[in-house]
Amino acid sequence: MKNIKFLIVGLLFGIVLVKSQVVSWFRIQEMFRLQAFHMYGVIGSAIIVGMISVWLIKRFGLKTISQEPIVIPKKKFHWGNVYGGLIFGLGWAITGACPGPLFAQIGGGFLVIIVTLFSAIAGTWVYGLLRERLPH
Repeated sequence: MKNIKFLIVGLLFGIVLVKSQVVSWFRIQEMFRLQAFHMYGVIGSAIIVGMISVWLIKRFGLKTISQEPIVIPKKKFHWGNVYGGLIFGLGWAITGACPGPLFAQIGGGFLVIIVTLFSAIAGTWVYGLLRERLPH
């Protein structure tokens, strides 16, 4: 019962994703075919909001609700992120779904996305098996 707030926020976020057409297979295909600005506008807006948020956190030393300091560690460039991003983008273009809105797509009635969900779970499982052998 103490986690009900997370369920409510998750449901509201799913509704926003569906209503904004961010989970629409057609919108995602338009993006990858460079036919519409809709998805680029949404992604660009999210990047701008994230940049401003990180700047505000660093500038004013903001803390969490429980008054813990927010630490944003420095990231080192790694080619694995480039390769992973390319694989992620290819999968996103082929399936019309990324991991975030999979459940919203299923909840929106696109039941074929269940195949993508199981594939994402299988890919995560395989990564877990191979993680120790991969360069990090």
